[in-house]
Amino acid sequence: MIAGLPNSRARARGDDSLGAGPPAGSTGGDRRDNNSNKRDAAPRGIRRMNFIVLCRSTRGTRHLTLTPPLAAGIAISALAVLAGCFGLGFGMARSFGHVPADERIVELQQAIAGQQAAVEQARDAARDRVNALAIRVASLNAQVIRLNALGGRLTEMAKLDDGEFDFSAAPGVGGPDEPAVSASGMAGLGSELDDLDIRLGHQQRQLSILATLLVDRKLNEEIRPRGRPVKAGFISSDFGRRTDPFTGELREHRGIDFAAKLGTEIVAVATGVVTWAGPRQGYGSMVEVTHGNGYVTRYAHNARNLVRVGDHVQQGDTIALMGATGRATGPNLHFEVWHNGRPVDPQRFIRQAS
Repeated sequence: MIAGLPNSRARARGDDSLGAGPPAGSTGGDRRDNNSNKRDAAPRGIRRMNFIVLCRSTRGTRHLTLTPPLAAGIAISALAVLAGCFGLGFGMARSFGHVPADERIVELQQAIAGQQAAVEQARDAARDRVNALAIRVASLNAQVIRLNALGGRLTEMAKLDDGEFDFSAAPGVGGPDEPAVSASGMAGLGSELDDLDIRLGHQQRQLSILATLLVDRKLNEEIRPRGRPVKAGFISSDFGRRTDPFTGELREHRGIDFAAKLGTEIVAVATGVVTWAGPRQGYGSMVEVTHGNGYVTRYAHNARNLVRVGDHVQQGDTIALMGATGRATGPNLHFEVWHNGRPVDPQRFIRQAS
């Protein structure tokens, strides 16, 4: 048991029932008490506290005197221990989720705001990715349209059977059911689009080369003289040496003559450009067509020319009407074929068309 009393009151009462000191009648004790009181007397205004400790085991008492500095140090230490305990309890409370409601609400609001920002960022990235894929798909669709148009033109130029290469319909495909190949979402789709773009590019280049070859072949066929230059009539004079009908002399005939009635239609035997349309000495009214690759054709003795210089004519177009102008004995067409500046027999081109 511990009790604390001021020293002055304890001496005034002389209470030694607690075993605090020697009997009151002892002179030596009084002298020692007086001397100790004088020696231990504190300055005026400063008090000390005595703590009496009762121990059952020793059946005695112990005195503990606290000076003001020591008491202040003990008080400060006690306050520090209390503050530490409070802080420790607050931290443990926060660690175990015991956080004040207002602080918890603020934390949740901040977490929600961060999550919303992350969701918006992910949505923007996904939107950009989808827009990029849409642009890629549109580009590939344009390439497919060009390939279909080019394929259709090649089919027509090559004169393939209808339905053999139908570019307006998707081709049939098939195969057994195989395990699916894992792809990483949008990244896998982008890789597939890249592969498709490469394949379409290769096919387009191949078809373009084929189209060029077919166009060249078609142009070569169109600009090469072929067929009869009249829609009616017969050959009345061949190419080469013959007896001149006006002089009776043996002379070179640089073309062939077709006899027919006046006004028979005269047609171009190949595609080309009109380079002469009008009178020419010995030919009467004549039309000359330049076809390319060194080929030139002439149509003479016409009653009327239906084209002018600079006109572009296709094979089979009507260019004049048969007449007897120039050096002619009657209605006929004098037809010549020149190749690289030299006249050639037109009949070989006529026979190729038959």
